Amino acid sequence: MTDTELTLETKKISVLVWEYSIPAIIGTLVNSLYNIVDRIFIGQGVGAYAISGLAITFPVTILASSLGMLVGVGAASRISISLGERKKHTAEQILGNSLILILLFNAVIMTLFYVYLDPILLAFGATANTLPYAREYLQIVLIGNVFISLCYSFNNMMRASGYPKKAMITMLIGALLNIILDPVFIFVFDLGIAGVAWATVISMFVGMLFVMHHFIQDSSLIRLRKENIRLNKNIVLAIVSIGLSPFFMQVAASGVAVLLNTSLLKHGGDLAVGAYGILNSMLLIIIMTVVGLNQGTQPIIGYNYGAGNFLRVKDTFFYTVKVATIITSAGFIIGMFFPRQFASAFTGDQELLEIAENGIRLSLIAFPLVGFQVVAGNFFQSIGQAKKAIIQSLSRQIIFLVPGLLIFPALLGLNGVWIAMPVSDFLASLLSLYLLVGQIRIIRNMQENQPLYR
Repeated sequence: MTDTELTLETKKISVLVWEYSIPAIIGTLVNSLYNIVDRIFIGQGVGAYAISGLAITFPVTILASSLGMLVGVGAASRISISLGERKKHTAEQILGNSLILILLFNAVIMTLFYVYLDPILLAFGATANTLPYAREYLQIVLIGNVFISLCYSFNNMMRASGYPKKAMITMLIGALLNIILDPVFIFVFDLGIAGVAWATVISMFVGMLFVMHHFIQDSSLIRLRKENIRLNKNIVLAIVSIGLSPFFMQVAASGVAVLLNTSLLKHGGDLAVGAYGILNSMLLIIIMTVVGLNQGTQPIIGYNYGAGNFLRVKDTFFYTVKVATIITSAGFIIGMFFPRQFASAFTGDQELLEIAENGIRLSLIAFPLVGFQVVAGNFFQSIGQAKKAIIQSLSRQIIFLVPGLLIFPALLGLNGVWIAMPVSDFLASLLSLYLLVGQIRIIRNMQENQPLYR
């Protein structure tokens, strides 16, 4: 048994969660800086309509990243479980299959978006004011999406195989480079929104080189070996079955972003779309903190579930829920009391500030519940419960939010768009609780047939 495996099986849960999660949280927050810093520099250096143009690209970038997430999250979960079962060779096969899948998926999605880019953006809510910005940004970012997918996906696998600090460094390298390049490309070389796109692509390329280098070193617990870089049907199905949950969640998020953009455009105009871009930045900071927490706990839950240590699985889950709820409650407080101060970092346009302030307050009414809902989704993924993970992940975006976006704006106009979000958060949390109670009962029964282990 390696030191990493011994740590996952024996270390105190609260200590272990933070040991794995702090690097992951730093990594995801740093990753968020890619988007947030881009929006700040675009808003301050290009203009209010450029922020709206960038918001129009959200559905496309979400779709482009969804296939990488399909592979990355699915592979990471399977690697953790395989290592818990002492199946190192299987974990290495997962690495090789993941590389091929990412390359294939990116070739398909880049081709489709390049051929139909303008019609897609117009369908997603672009106008004469915002289409040029959206097109210019995406034509560059889509070229580098393969680097983005490889960096994110193998970063998840690096963390899942026991290297949380190294995974954090990967994201730090790219984000710091992005922060440096953004102002240089915008203010020195006057490249506008194209400069932001090139900064993102170059930064992710450097991050990708770092993470891929890790997996070819002899010192890595699992390695990317040439003989495993070939598709294996069973391995592919194992990856995809778990990865489908975050994939569907991303696809749903893309569809919802389209519906949000078109609803905002209809009831509030281009600046309402820009206000959503600002709101999305706040959501990104909080949600990605919880996602980082989840990324840290995923190897702990997955490994111990594979090893049959069910008491540690439950302890890890409940501890994570407590921390996540504190995080989202902090986001709620900021949104209720300091929305204008947050929005002013992105723009000085008074009309846009007014719309953003109102939207942030209304959208975050039920935000304290979101921490529990996000952690529950990660829990199902971590223990290999693909169907429950898919149902749970689709609930907030599709089952509840889409009907809300069709009903509330018709009754309340622009305010109805914002209100649909907390209603969806509340209902999705109830569904998560229902699914979770049944799963905890199953785990309790499994635990009774296992020796007590802590």
